[in-house]
Amino acid sequence: LSTLVRPHEMIVNYGRALVRSVAVRSFMKQPLQLPLRPFVIPQTRVLTVRKMNTGAGTDSSSTGGAGANEGADGKEEPKKSWWTSAEFWGGLGALAGWGMTGAAIKDALTAGPEIISPNMTGVMLVYSSLFARWAWIVQPRNTLLCACHVSNVIAQCNQSRRLIEFKLANGEEADVKNYAMTGAAIATAGVVCVFGSTMMQAAVVGANLGYVSTIAGAEAGPFTVHFWAPMSKWLISGASFLDLDRPTDKISIAQYTALTATGFFFSRYALLVNPINYVLCSVNIALFGSSAWHLGRKIKADYMQ
Repeated sequence: LSTLVRPHEMIVNYGRALVRSVAVRSFMKQPLQLPLRPFVIPQTRVLTVRKMNTGAGTDSSSTGGAGANEGADGKEEPKKSWWTSAEFWGGLGALAGWGMTGAAIKDALTAGPEIISPNMTGVMLVYSSLFARWAWIVQPRNTLLCACHVSNVIAQCNQSRRLIEFKLANGEEADVKNYAMTGAAIATAGVVCVFGSTMMQAAVVGANLGYVSTIAGAEAGPFTVHFWAPMSKWLISGASFLDLDRPTDKISIAQYTALTATGFFFSRYALLVNPINYVLCSVNIALFGSSAWHLGRKIKADYMQ
């Protein structure tokens, strides 16, 4: 590039070399050979010019419509559809999660405490606490889902307060005592799991127990929230199955509408996140079936009979 930029220096060098060549060749009676070396441009400089031109071409093509969608091999990258979009299904699941929060708020404002199920309320507290953490660390992060589960924890705590006050007002102190003991045991187990899971996982993996150690070290293994968040949904399904014969006048149509939608949306969402969570998929299928059963009973009793 410097040779091309300063042509006068090239001419001067060529003249000097020509003079020297003429003098030497005439003295030795040899034919004259013109020195051509000053005209040779180093190959590295030519390559540099070519790279700059190639880069410029790439930049100009990338600004076009077609070049932006092509990969290194020249093929167009596949476009994502709504069916394969984790953001789409996760957003719908988050909206359904907000439905659970809204159902608890609606029941607190318009319904009496006698419709509150102690089993479902306790399970909801555990479930939303775990899923708030899971939604925060999963990739892609689902902040909308995390926020709705934090809100649901607050709403379910208010429902628990209403239920306890109702039980105490009706002289059911024994039930309240059982609720308190169960809650304390669950809270203690949760603290132990949160602060001791890393140490326990390292011990099991380091013990080289074969398949057991492999499962313990998995990304969605039993020492991670990726495992226990969907397992808490099994508790919701279990609570629904235990209440299969619950009187329809004690079934919240808002709550079971939200649970049915949650099970439907998350059964697909679980197959699109990283890591793929088959446990979450299966539990949401079960949640969808059990919640749809109660919802159907409620709609039939209130609107079809």
